[in-house]
Amino acid sequence: MEIKLPNLGDGIDSAVVLSILVKAGDTITKDHTILELETDKAIAPIPSPAAGVVSAIHTSVGDTVRMGTLVLTLSGGSPSAPQEQSPPPQSTQPQAHHAAATPPMIVPTSLTGIYQSDGSGPEPSTSATIKKLAHLFGVDLRRIRGTGIGGRVTNDDVRAYISHIQFAAFQSPAPATPAAPVAPEKKSTPLPDFSKFGDIETKPLTTLRKKIGQKMADSWTTVPHVTQFDEADMTHLMGLRKRYVETFEKKGIKLTVTALILKAVADALKKFPIFNSTLDEENGQIIFKNYYNLGIAVDTENGLIVPVLKNVDTKTIVEVCKDLATIAEKARNRQVALEDLQGSTFTISNLGSLGVGAFTPIVNTPEVGILGLSKAVTKPIAINGEVEIRSLLPLSLSYDHRIIDGADGARFIREIVSGIENFNEDYLKG
Repeated sequence: MEIKLPNLGDGIDSAVVLSILVKAGDTITKDHTILELETDKAIAPIPSPAAGVVSAIHTSVGDTVRMGTLVLTLSGGSPSAPQEQSPPPQSTQPQAHHAAATPPMIVPTSLTGIYQSDGSGPEPSTSATIKKLAHLFGVDLRRIRGTGIGGRVTNDDVRAYISHIQFAAFQSPAPATPAAPVAPEKKSTPLPDFSKFGDIETKPLTTLRKKIGQKMADSWTTVPHVTQFDEADMTHLMGLRKRYVETFEKKGIKLTVTALILKAVADALKKFPIFNSTLDEENGQIIFKNYYNLGIAVDTENGLIVPVLKNVDTKTIVEVCKDLATIAEKARNRQVALEDLQGSTFTISNLGSLGVGAFTPIVNTPEVGILGLSKAVTKPIAINGEVEIRSLLPLSLSYDHRIIDGADGARFIREIVSGIENFNEDYLKG
């Protein structure tokens, strides 16, 4: 029985084999982990879909693999469910007889969809099957504007695109026009030979580090960032935590300031939905999301990972604390599930534990805003003409200036400050 790599999830086209946990001759059971793959988001364990004896291993550590890649052969095994199979190989021998082929759908140019001329943008959302066929036939999905929900590329979109190309290919050629000058390919500036000046050491970039670098570069170059700074008086919030921390401990729950701030941010997002949206440039619209999934940037040995807490607005503080502790631990161990890294609508980056002040976080596209939390500091401030010692939390709000104006950014960060300073104690009583 051949074991092929299953679909790894939306938006994940390939992965690197990090470890192989079986060897030839091993007897394994169904769901036994056979491989660990490093995707651009996490380490993904791959279970066996059947029991049997490993008769051959067809991949090695460091290989880049994709859906449908043959990884193992089992003897004496039977699949628990059918796996997706790759399309059968095409014969190179001439055939004596052919079934009548369905005539291709010819679509005049005026009836086709809208296609991109350069295909340089991000790959659109579509099914794994369409991606696989597009790769097989050399169709660049980035040139197709999908007509499905949220711009998703459908089967009909691909058929219309192919027909559009075929229709255009057999039209009378247009008069030749001078070719536009081709811009030279951008190359990195050559580095000097640092070894001439002393000992050096090199380490290859991990898949995760490369992905983080590319995502940050894309966000910084495509999104006009604005960062606004403010401070929230934490004295009231810290007092509430001190009052309820023992009650939560009796339930086996660690009550954290971060969990309380997450609830305050979710409340603020409801009042300012533009910060819970995505800009859809292709279709000239803004997508507002009526759910509040907060990404939490977690520092790990391998780089920044952003697990997602789903539906923070509807969860109790107990639930938020539990989810936050669980997902942060999984992220640090690179054991977080792929679905827990998807679907965020707004991100929070908390560097307070590292003792830093205000900073400028980069928007986690396709979101439009991110909130940075720094180390709270104790300061003397004037209140009603009297000097008091208060605990102040520096806040850094970065947002996409294409759809969010500075005034809205100021109002939103002030709403977060108000939510922290006047935190609803009822949240802690449930």
